Amino acid sequence: MLDFNQLARQMQGISQHLANESTALKQKLDYAEILIAQAQTIQADLVDRQDHWRNRLIFTAAIPVEGLETRVSIPLAPQAHTVIATDGSQIAPSHHEIAYCYLINTGRIVLHYGQSKQPLLDSLPEVFYRPEDLFVSRQWGIRTEEWMSYRRTITEIEVLAELAQHVHHHQSRLYQNPLLRGVHLPSDFPLLDLMAETIEPKLEEPELEPIVTPKRLKKSSQQLLLIADPDPTPTTPKTGITIAVPTIAMVDGSLIYWFLEQLPSEARDQILQPILAAWRSLQRARVPMVGYISASRSGESLNFLRFQTCPYTAPDCISHCNNLPDKAPCQVLEPLRDSALWGRLLKPGERSPLWKSSAKIQSFYEEQCIYFCYVHVGSEVARVEVPEWVAIDNGLLSSALSLVLAQVTKGYGYPVALAEAHNQAVVRGGDRSRFFALLEQQMIRAGIRNVGTSYKEARKRGSIA
Repeated sequence: MLDFNQLARQMQGISQHLANESTALKQKLDYAEILIAQAQTIQADLVDRQDHWRNRLIFTAAIPVEGLETRVSIPLAPQAHTVIATDGSQIAPSHHEIAYCYLINTGRIVLHYGQSKQPLLDSLPEVFYRPEDLFVSRQWGIRTEEWMSYRRTITEIEVLAELAQHVHHHQSRLYQNPLLRGVHLPSDFPLLDLMAETIEPKLEEPELEPIVTPKRLKKSSQQLLLIADPDPTPTTPKTGITIAVPTIAMVDGSLIYWFLEQLPSEARDQILQPILAAWRSLQRARVPMVGYISASRSGESLNFLRFQTCPYTAPDCISHCNNLPDKAPCQVLEPLRDSALWGRLLKPGERSPLWKSSAKIQSFYEEQCIYFCYVHVGSEVARVEVPEWVAIDNGLLSSALSLVLAQVTKGYGYPVALAEAHNQAVVRGGDRSRFFALLEQQMIRAGIRNVGTSYKEARKRGSIA
């Protein structure tokens, strides 16, 4: 337990340090504003320097794909729209528990606004206990606990794509209606669902793409009836106009998986390829995927200004600065973060210019490069990441950002779908105890004796002092 008497004596030093640091950051923030204003006039030259010397850099700087002076007001979201989100939690493996296994629990959220449809709020638990699940990562020197977190990332994206497929197929059956040919209706028409259900002939159920395991699909089939048509009678083929309800798929955190850089190629492929396959499924369904990062500590866009502050004729980092004992001379804004600068430059409801990340791991992303911008959501400046196919489609990007802003407003500062996905996924202390109690019952029924935790774990749970 903490000794708060000792902590109280240390707090004065911490508060004084933070006050001094705040003053220094304000000065650097003023300088950053001057630099970015100057960079607007020489942006093309800075981009050329970045492209020419990119193989000699020792830092990661994003590439601006719009003018640095760009400020875009995000439009309001339509009344009728759908938001999909997933998040994951886990019970980590421990040799001190009654069995060495781990659990991944994935929270699933589908929220329909202005459509008179039931939401989907649940979770999918999956237990991993086979040797090929527990020890496959050992051949690459990766601990089981780390591999579990990577598997959780895969599961979150695969479940997200699965939900998006069902929503997309359901909307296609409703709105690709031959009886609506030539009829123009707004996407937020309040009686659209009732009208479509009344006059639409039933269409053939499209076959699901194999992006999830049959085990997971079987588990979720009952819940997915809430968002899929349960009566797929094959009759008329799909023709006519399409009136689509804007839909977005959200995850909490970055779409740039920095941890993959240090992994062996075989391990990296086992993690990244299923993720890319799920992303392509979202692309085919035309459901934009968004990574929402609250309180971002990234400095990728500020690093672009280092080409401006470099004291050398050529930004050849490897030759000039690779062996410096202290920071490089171009790091005049360190430790300032992107969100601090854009918090000054953006008004609520605006986004920054679009940037393309130059993280080295993206060389393995194939056509799924990641772009990002900063959005002033009112309560903070958040970093929003999207894949390239969303970034290059102005209409799709604008629609996605409008739904993100609406989610933050509904969630009082944080997207409500992501918050609910977390609440569905989180494994609390009581859940963990019940999980191992259930496991203990099954082991006893199977005839396994001496079932119990280690003496160390038992003593940690209850003090005898």
